[in-house]
Amino acid sequence: MSAPPAGTGRTWTRAFTDDGPADVDELGGKGSGLVRMTRDGLRVPPGYVITTGACHVYLDRHTLPDGLEDEVRRQLSSLETTTGKTFGAGPEPLLLSVRSGAPVSMPGMMDTVLNLGLSREAAVALAQRSGDARFMADLVARFHTMYSEIVLGALDDRPAVDALVTETDLGDDPGAVYDRVWAAAEAALDEELSASVPATPWEQLVHAVEAVFRSWNTRRAWTYREHHGIPHDMGTAVVVQSMVFGNLDDDSGSGVAFTRDPVTGEPGLYGEYLAHSQGEDVVAGVRTPDRVQEALPADLLAELERTGAELEARHGDVLDIEFTVEHGVLYFLQVRSAKRTPEAAVRIAADLLADGTASAARALTLVTADQLRQAQRPGFDPDALATARDEAQVLLTGIGACPGQVSGELVLDPDRARKRADAGASVVLGRSVTSPADLHGMIAAAGIVTATGGSTSHAAVVARALGTACVVGAADLEIDEAARTVRIGNRVLSEGDPVSLDGGSGELFAGALPTTTPAAANEAMDTLLAAAADAAGSEVLARVTLPADVEAACAAGATGLVTAIDDVLAASGDLNRLVETLLEKSLNGVGALSEMRDAVAEHFAPLLVAARAAEVRDVDVRAIDLLADESRELLQQTAVTTRHPELALPLGVPDLIRAQREGLVRAAGDAGYGGRLRLAVRHVSDPAEAQALAALDEGADAPAVGTYLTSPRAVLGAAELAAHSGVVWLEVRALQAAMFGIPARQFLTAEPLDSYLARGLLAVDPRHELDPVVVHLLRDVPADTGVRLSGTVADQVAATLYGLGFRRFAVDLPEVRPLLLGLGRAALAG
Repeated sequence: MSAPPAGTGRTWTRAFTDDGPADVDELGGKGSGLVRMTRDGLRVPPGYVITTGACHVYLDRHTLPDGLEDEVRRQLSSLETTTGKTFGAGPEPLLLSVRSGAPVSMPGMMDTVLNLGLSREAAVALAQRSGDARFMADLVARFHTMYSEIVLGALDDRPAVDALVTETDLGDDPGAVYDRVWAAAEAALDEELSASVPATPWEQLVHAVEAVFRSWNTRRAWTYREHHGIPHDMGTAVVVQSMVFGNLDDDSGSGVAFTRDPVTGEPGLYGEYLAHSQGEDVVAGVRTPDRVQEALPADLLAELERTGAELEARHGDVLDIEFTVEHGVLYFLQVRSAKRTPEAAVRIAADLLADGTASAARALTLVTADQLRQAQRPGFDPDALATARDEAQVLLTGIGACPGQVSGELVLDPDRARKRADAGASVVLGRSVTSPADLHGMIAAAGIVTATGGSTSHAAVVARALGTACVVGAADLEIDEAARTVRIGNRVLSEGDPVSLDGGSGELFAGALPTTTPAAANEAMDTLLAAAADAAGSEVLARVTLPADVEAACAAGATGLVTAIDDVLAASGDLNRLVETLLEKSLNGVGALSEMRDAVAEHFAPLLVAARAAEVRDVDVRAIDLLADESRELLQQTAVTTRHPELALPLGVPDLIRAQREGLVRAAGDAGYGGRLRLAVRHVSDPAEAQALAALDEGADAPAVGTYLTSPRAVLGAAELAAHSGVVWLEVRALQAAMFGIPARQFLTAEPLDSYLARGLLAVDPRHELDPVVVHLLRDVPADTGVRLSGTVADQVAATLYGLGFRRFAVDLPEVRPLLLGLGRAALAG
């Protein structure tokens, strides 16, 4: 197998103390963080990192690369010298943790083995040094269970082994205790798998490293990466570190702390601590920990707060710190960017920008477009919420782990949750405790509630990454999976019953509560997006349909409005009547066109009144498109174009365009609107068409008439079309659809394109990426052309268009803030 290239100085391993860059891609997030903390002088248990390059070789060839085992032996020897301990032997045994460390954090998705190196000799020596045979028995049982699950694939619980640990007394003979616990653990494993855990520490280490590499390709890891858009070719590093023991005595423990509250963004240390425990007890959620401020001794709390503040300033981000206290001494085991709720992400980024901890460029990278979208989502109607509390609909109150107010049917199994969600149901997943095996159900659920665990448990961390409303530590929740029921005090709910969940307050309600649209952006969001808008220097217009949309568009930061004749008429309920009129009457000034003119004037006046009140000076209107693929049924296209085949062409009936234009003139006059009002026609592709449209422009007070570019031909001739047009818009979705030969309506749904892409049949997802051929075409489009983006706007699309020089955009109303963020990031990236 491949060895590191000769003469490059590259090796497969790096000690925490070795020179060289703390490269995340090579060392993984965990490894690079440990290297930096060690260099900063923090109290970090020594260790080394096996690089992602070794993982790539292993996954490709199913064996460890040549030279790796020799390097690991040398690193072990150095570790023994540094710690004064011996791997797998006494009198001071060296035990190891073997943990995954991908370049991008994937909490709970990959594998870890703790307490590795417990030969019989090492175990006995450890009991003798600690004076506690039960402590040693606990380590042996934990190690055997973790190794069996992670390396060998065992699944069964081992109550007989746990009982032996519980029965062990502090002063029992260590050798006899080891023999009993190990034999019971081996018997349980043999019964399940006919397998055995190697007694030789070296074999344990090699196989554990291989298991961590393999965990990169587990189903749950693939699912997590697919959901979060993480590349599958990154691989994972392996962190091998000397153990410190939070379960040694009552002066020991493990915890997780955040430099700010990851739920609300509130400044100040936030975390949990579990005395007499190992780190797995805290993150697994099987025990509910204490608040770090209440549980840690004052001197250790002060050290943790001071170190956290220093690390936050150095990293320019809110951090997640894993730590262990061994016999009153604080050790730092990991530092990484903290998972946070959407609301917290916005506040944290704004606060770090305001206090100078982060530059504008850095602050804008601390919030994702999806987090902005989630921060705008609806919540419970305040009056209904107050009534529910007054009428004792609150079933329980746990720990609010991720804000969000959602209703759905209660489901107690992740497989059933996924099926019900796929069927269109809103689901609240109830579990005693979640594990990585539940991920598919957690992704599908609108909300999650667990009986145990704290705000750093698996359920809480994953929910925050998903932006899913979550309540943990709901101790009153008694789940009977066999009966598919939940008991909460005297109340019994059956699977399928409606419930409502408040992930901020931690409350679970009986019944479904109504939701309302959220209020305008909070101050933190406004501050952050103002920085983005200043950097981007772009116009962002919001698509509106109703007068009430105008205020929301301005609050979101829109500089103008776009709308469409057919959208406004459909919202008014008049579109169907007009379509029927087109089918019944002639296309002349006293027939269908007269009714079109009157309807436009009537229904656009209130919209323009709202625009005038909001001091919006720029309104662009798209003319009715009777060929629109996405609304062909609504517009009765076949019937209409059969009755009037000339409507199949953009200027087949010039009087139809005049009627809409005249209706807009009347609407503006009735509304007293004096801003810039323009009308654009879709599917224009020839300069002659553009000239004909320009000839319709009668009078300075009438809206200028322009074009929507929707085809490759139009884009290729964009410069000449622009010379004859009052306004030019490029409609990206229509262009992508034309390039791929896919109906535009398919770009607005998940299926069938999701399945088609999963089969590898398209190189790019045309809903969220610009095809390279499209990018090539756009290079010659005049930069002052407006770009119309429909649906969710991907950061990559925004950055590409900004890089091509476009500075005028129109998006759906919910996408104004995400686009501003993406444009600001693109502007500051260089």
